[in-house]
Amino acid sequence: MRTPTRARNNLFTPFILITAATLLLTACGSGADDTVSTSAQSDKIPTTDVVSAVKKDEAAAELLPSGARSLTIAVSVSGQPPGTSILDDGKTPAGQDVDFANAVAKVLGIRLRTEQAGFEAILPALDSGKYDLGVGNFGVTDERRKTIDFVTYINDGQGFATRKDSKLSKVTDLKQLCGLNIATGAGTTFEASLEDNKHLCTDGGKKAYKVQTYNEQGAIWSSLQQGRSDIVMSTINGLRYAVAHQEGVKFLNEFHRLDVGFAFKKGTKLAPAFQAAVNRLIADGTYEKILKKWGTTGSAITKSEISPPELKD
Repeated sequence: MRTPTRARNNLFTPFILITAATLLLTACGSGADDTVSTSAQSDKIPTTDVVSAVKKDEAAAELLPSGARSLTIAVSVSGQPPGTSILDDGKTPAGQDVDFANAVAKVLGIRLRTEQAGFEAILPALDSGKYDLGVGNFGVTDERRKTIDFVTYINDGQGFATRKDSKLSKVTDLKQLCGLNIATGAGTTFEASLEDNKHLCTDGGKKAYKVQTYNEQGAIWSSLQQGRSDIVMSTINGLRYAVAHQEGVKFLNEFHRLDVGFAFKKGTKLAPAFQAAVNRLIADGTYEKILKKWGTTGSAITKSEISPPELKD
């Protein structure tokens, strides 16, 4: 695994059945030293309370723009931990992003009005003012920074998984995928990266790989299990969790690390307060508790940043 340079089956059992009780999200026991918590390994969504004890931090709260006491947050539901899932009551969202958002709200003394939204719809809706912020394991890329402001809270990134009978053991170059069918999420950095680099195959005289996009994680894994796709590209965190919960599939490797952050409309005045709140959570130990709950300690950062440059390999 590359450490961030900044402080920073039954094979044919449909995966959706496995996760209904419980990859976009994005973005993992992602480090070689990562350990997945006991709760994260069960089929039940972890429900340990790691937020209610968080206290308001007056210094961070003073950084909020005047009148910012209630914000609308858009949450992308992926259906699988550590991404956002829905509890058995059919309405309550739960996931790593949700815990971070709720903990930051406690630090700032604000109320969050949560709305579910499709992953691909959240970023465009921020500019229109429909939402004040969004979460969904949004990786910080240079392209996104042109129109979106980010406040980082974790480091995740891109990885690959496939069936255990595949001859692939590691993907270090997209040219290894020439001629294969790649399943990934619609509107993600994975789709963009794959589409932008198709030419690597044809430039070398090989058949281009085919990018198959899906809006549901269950559909992605079903396509792999049923042989309609050869490999899955998704978040490091999500892939590691997924392969731990189904037979006949394997995690290949991390491909590209990305910072992940709260997403805001470009030019937002909320960013300094949210950055201070995340740093408060890191300092008081709440941050570590959230990561342990979701089994993502290998994706920890040491300080939050506002719209940092994209991590380069």
